[in-house]
Amino acid sequence: MRLILLGPPGAGKGTQAQRIVERNGVPQLSTGDMLRAAVKNGTEVGKRAKAVMDAGELVSDAIVNAIVAERIDQPDCAGGFILDGYPRTLPQADAVEAMLAERGLKLDAVVELVVDDKALVGRIVKRAKDAEAAGQPVRKDDNPEVFEERLREYYKKTAPLIGYYYAKGSLKSVDGMADIDAVTRQIEGVLAGA
Repeated sequence: MRLILLGPPGAGKGTQAQRIVERNGVPQLSTGDMLRAAVKNGTEVGKRAKAVMDAGELVSDAIVNAIVAERIDQPDCAGGFILDGYPRTLPQADAVEAMLAERGLKLDAVVELVVDDKALVGRIVKRAKDAEAAGQPVRKDDNPEVFEERLREYYKKTAPLIGYYYAKGSLKSVDGMADIDAVTRQIEGVLAGA
């Protein structure tokens, strides 16, 4: 299974990805985690990324694409993977298509978690309050102003992927506002049909 989860910040992609990992035994690939691992392991791509990050610059699509390509060649990805936080842009989506085609692979599904933006703000505020009440650190992006900026970035750069994958016939939408278990059941239904 090769899967992409799409949806704005706070839609529940991370929660659902973990459930899919547990049920299907495929790794969740986070570009942030992959980037840190490549730098730590001193891979060729990791060295390029470290130089860019040390200069205080953003890592280019070319480097991120190379890190993803390097990661999907690892043995634990042979049975599939979930892409988390990637692709974020149309050029990255084209890169995913190309890297899979080079390996004779394709995506099994792109699942969009459809959510209500106003309700998401409420979710974020609740998540911050719950963390605070439990004595846990509150994520810096769990405040309404930061969240709304992230939401604007999502709609500007990532939301166009919905049309991109719809046009390819691989987009499946689920109700991301349902309770967590119901969302999981919807995604499992999509995966069963893939």
